[in-house]
Amino acid sequence: MPKGQGMTNLVEIRDLQVAFDGVSVLHGIDLDVAPGEALGLVGESGCGKSVTWLAALGLLPAKARVSGHVALGEVTLTGAPRMTLESVRGGRIAMIFQDPSSSLNPVLRVGKQLCEALRLHRGLTGVAARTEALRLMDMVGIPDAKGRFNLYPHEFSGGQCQRVMIAMALAGEPDLLIADEPTTALDATIQAQILDLLSRLRREMNMGLVFISHDLGAVAQVCERVCVMYAGRIVEEGPVAQLFDTPRHPYTRGLFDALPRMNGPRVALTPIAGTVPDPRSLPEGCAFAPRCAQAQPFCQTSRPALYRQRDGRHLACAYPLPEAMDAPAAAPGKAKEGAGA
Repeated sequence: MPKGQGMTNLVEIRDLQVAFDGVSVLHGIDLDVAPGEALGLVGESGCGKSVTWLAALGLLPAKARVSGHVALGEVTLTGAPRMTLESVRGGRIAMIFQDPSSSLNPVLRVGKQLCEALRLHRGLTGVAARTEALRLMDMVGIPDAKGRFNLYPHEFSGGQCQRVMIAMALAGEPDLLIADEPTTALDATIQAQILDLLSRLRREMNMGLVFISHDLGAVAQVCERVCVMYAGRIVEEGPVAQLFDTPRHPYTRGLFDALPRMNGPRVALTPIAGTVPDPRSLPEGCAFAPRCAQAQPFCQTSRPALYRQRDGRHLACAYPLPEAMDAPAAAPGKAKEGAGA
């Protein structure tokens, strides 16, 4: 989904497909990330958000079958030799995960782990590595970096461990940072701090950011563009203000309607009926049709492709919601004016 004439993409993904033991879980993902852009991926668990980027970076297990094309600038990642992938991972593209306590080595001091990342990705050793590690710890807001350099991960809080993970991700000075639900294990106050930190670092370093989350409020805070995924496909894509103000795919609208209202009287939530379908038994037509109030007989047999709309967004729905309709009552970060065509 190109975003404009003359714009060179940092990452291009074309027709990315993934299968485990012969069961397809990704069904042709097309995705671009521009330099310095903040892109959000949202959707229920099992929609393929994390698998998309694990496949792009060659991090899936050997039983996974990956096809399609993934390029980082002039470097093709799909089918690339291990040496090429290792030069990219942690260097040009870094990834942080939702549970920092399981990502840090519990028997190694935090400072040593940071220095190891600096040695691998930038060739720094000794005093130079220690100095840069302390600078990174200061950058991500860890208090008393010198005093805490030789502590173990269990001596840090969950939020501080996540800051350490962000510092390790920044050690290679990446062009793109992939944050895979980095605030899920944190309380609300610490979540807000981590989101502010990611936004600030992206601006200061002119770094691309892919933010994977089921939290629409977090996506609204840090992202400029958002892709909504369902059952291994992108079903709606567009600028955050536009998508949050006038969601047109019934699934996107359902995500907003399932959120509690922040003002007005208390009302019962409107959940999306059913669950994400099992990849082994997907419906013949639109995967969302069994849960969709808009569905027509056509939807049961025909799978919609992702097409560009008049208002610029991309949409995969045969019977989308109107361009002009009331905004979701609980839409976080909702634009003041409609963005529809």
